Amino acid sequence: MSVKIIVCGACGKMGGNVLSLLEGDNEAVAVCGVDLYQKEIGVPVYTSFAEVKEQADVIIDFSSPIGLKERLEYAKNNGLGIVLAATGFTADDLAMVQEYSKSVAIFKTANLSLGVNLMQALCKAAAEVLGEAYDVEIIERHHNLKKDAPSGTALMLADTINEAFDNQKRYVNGRDGIVGAREKSEIGIHAIRGGTIVGEHEVMFAGEDEIITITHSARSKRVFAVGAIRAAKFLQAKEAGMYEMKHLLAEEN
Repeated sequence: MSVKIIVCGACGKMGGNVLSLLEGDNEAVAVCGVDLYQKEIGVPVYTSFAEVKEQADVIIDFSSPIGLKERLEYAKNNGLGIVLAATGFTADDLAMVQEYSKSVAIFKTANLSLGVNLMQALCKAAAEVLGEAYDVEIIERHHNLKKDAPSGTALMLADTINEAFDNQKRYVNGRDGIVGAREKSEIGIHAIRGGTIVGEHEVMFAGEDEIITITHSARSKRVFAVGAIRAAKFLQAKEAGMYEMKHLLAEEN
């Protein structure tokens, strides 16, 4: 039986990628979309979840943090799982997500790309091996329309690396002026915005006389849509709780 999906942000670029992929998917189907800006996309589109008539199993949310509570409340009241693929959540938003996870199956990761999640594991292993002898700097590059900085993925990588240092490192977002010599307690994070860059992340471990870099470059937004659909299939019939890519990969393997 196909997983029935509501696509939130259906009329946007990422929503379009999800709908395009679902057209050829034998295991999942889009039953409708929700989007403030409506256009013809091949399935019914509503401006709010209150208007939705179709039965569904999972919401894929590629919209924005605005209206997050409505989506979570709808998922709770209708027994749906939800894949939170938007970015730019505040601390209050994340606290609300955590609270709703007591009654809703929620899949949330800073990046739905399989490659980025492999990069995350490699960075943690590198940090554990290299230790304090290497300075860590993270550079992320995105298109000129991205609103949040640094990216959620850059922060996810920083958090993962910081685990190897018992979370004792502090994050320095860019540097300006006479900042003095770099401290060992720093993880530098730098955001670049320009053109149509889909998403690039580079983690540099700089030691004495050598540099090790781990990089990932997304060449198309479709990689994130693929990950979102995989997450939706994984989330179907899951019990309430917080899930992320490591849970999906563990189940698949």
